[in-house]
Amino acid sequence: MRLDLGDVQTILVGFVAALAVLLVIFFLAGIDEVMTTLSMADGRVIVLVAVVALGWLFAWSMSLRTVLGVLGIRITVLRSFFLYAGATFANNVTPFGQAGGEPFAALLISRTTNADYESSLGAIASVDSINFVPSISFALVGVAYYATVLTLGDTAVMIALSIVALAVAVPTVAVIGWRKRDTVELTIATGVVRVVGFFARFVPPVSPTTKPAVVHRLRGFFDAIERVAGDRRKLALSVFFSALGWLLSSVSLWLSFYALGYTVPFAAVLFVVPIGSIAGVAPLPGGLGALDAALVLLLVPIAGVSVATASAAAVIHRGATYLLPILIGGSTTAMLEADNASTGSVRSD
Repeated sequence: MRLDLGDVQTILVGFVAALAVLLVIFFLAGIDEVMTTLSMADGRVIVLVAVVALGWLFAWSMSLRTVLGVLGIRITVLRSFFLYAGATFANNVTPFGQAGGEPFAALLISRTTNADYESSLGAIASVDSINFVPSISFALVGVAYYATVLTLGDTAVMIALSIVALAVAVPTVAVIGWRKRDTVELTIATGVVRVVGFFARFVPPVSPTTKPAVVHRLRGFFDAIERVAGDRRKLALSVFFSALGWLLSSVSLWLSFYALGYTVPFAAVLFVVPIGSIAGVAPLPGGLGALDAALVLLLVPIAGVSVATASAAAVIHRGATYLLPILIGGSTTAMLEADNASTGSVRSD
């Protein structure tokens, strides 16, 4: 799994843009005030934040392992953790978050488990889809708490309406798309053939493809998703691990405030984390900068803290949930690829 020069340049440009966004956030928050707030953080609690973040990563890796098991792909718990760490690494260094990292993550899964690429892509896409259910559920619980205990402000009302709209719109679009998947397959295939054909005229390594070939791969992808949806027991188990991951991610943000000496309502972080994660689809590596800005913008009115405090807490939380997976995922991806290469050379012999 190699990146060409174009991929590297895209990633570098993305990180430069993300750093620029972060600098703007810290400038508006007051860099000196943010640094002063961070300097007062309790180091022991920060270590706990990192441990909780590892728990989040492990929970979602178990969700992936469960989905792979439905597809007949058996891997150990440790290997599933390495695989999901690698998938998270891919999401965090490519633009558009999961949308940009999924193809790389599917390729890593395919090469490591010897599964076909379509099934691997269906597995990681299924995990991402499963993650939507508890994220919206937790967000609605947070909104319900504020609606019954506190008076919702204008910002909170807008967020509540957005959550309800997402809870209705996303499943509706998914159901319609699934029922009309034959039409969706043909539409996507037509677009892919045209795009690939265009690039094939100017980029020598790219070869034109055909509509039947694309449809064949898409059906393999949809078949994998259908198999996952059909095993209700394993699906429920995967949703449980996903919910546990979201809960631990929320705990990570709550502890980030606690490390700074602030105790914020847990209901606040319970729906700020999943709703803020929507900013991860921005054309920046893993949503870096965009997601951080979303967290700050949401936390200030909802948690009732200053911009500097929210920014400092976001730095600690994102350090654990963004940088830590990059370090672990980058290392494990290199290890898995080295193992894949050595296994491949043995097979060739």
